[in-house]
Amino acid sequence: MTVVDAHHHVWDLSVRDQDWIASDSPLRRNFTLADLAPEAAAAGVDRTVLVQTVTVPEETPEFLALAAGHELVAGVVGWTDLTRPDIADELARLRSLPGGTRLKGIRHQVQGEPDPGWLLRPDVRRGLAAVAEAGLVYDLVVLPHQLSACVKAAESLPQLTFVLDHLGKPPIASGGPEPWATDVRALAALSNTVCKLSGMVTEADLATWTIDDLRPYADTVLDAFGPDRLMFGSDWPVCTLGATYGETMSVTKELAAGLGTSERADVLGGTATRTYGL
Repeated sequence: MTVVDAHHHVWDLSVRDQDWIASDSPLRRNFTLADLAPEAAAAGVDRTVLVQTVTVPEETPEFLALAAGHELVAGVVGWTDLTRPDIADELARLRSLPGGTRLKGIRHQVQGEPDPGWLLRPDVRRGLAAVAEAGLVYDLVVLPHQLSACVKAAESLPQLTFVLDHLGKPPIASGGPEPWATDVRALAALSNTVCKLSGMVTEADLATWTIDDLRPYADTVLDAFGPDRLMFGSDWPVCTLGATYGETMSVTKELAAGLGTSERADVLGGTATRTYGL
């Protein structure tokens, strides 16, 4: 079984600031592939997907070059401006760069957009259609109140695979599962959607979380999407705010312990391999 970490980041603060990181956060330092590699190896991870962190055009070419030079990174989810008129040409340019064959998807920080219907704007929808035409997938990083727009976007673009990051960030620490659970089930009802079993620890109480806090949310997406549309992601190094890399993997395996052998293989690698074409 090939184990895939379908969601992690890296950054070098000497190259550019990560302005979303608080000045006193333990994340305010460099995190590199050299840091990740031994952690991934110890957890039994064979391949990874490197995901964008900031909305600047320079980052994606840098990540592609990084992937080309490191066998651990099998895919990149990058960023480009979906609303640019020449979006199709820009996607083709990115795929022609060193490491460009490892570009597997595009993501935008929709969670930071004040318009809850941002995904439904005509210029955005045109960009999403270009992503599909290029044979790429689209990662959704959204907050629960934006899930209804995700459903409408996925309905309107059946040719595009939408990957929901971090379960849609349910309020594990601060509230109950509704209306998140209803909305995430509506998204899962569409066959062109996939979900990452990732980011739960940092949505829970960082200091006191237990696996029982996470289980209702994991069970919801397991039931809604099924193991063949669910994939493990560490969200490293953000996960380190609440758990080590190894703990994050262990929690995922425990949450999937009730599945059959082939179903666990899907969650731990098969779904990511198929979805991203690794």
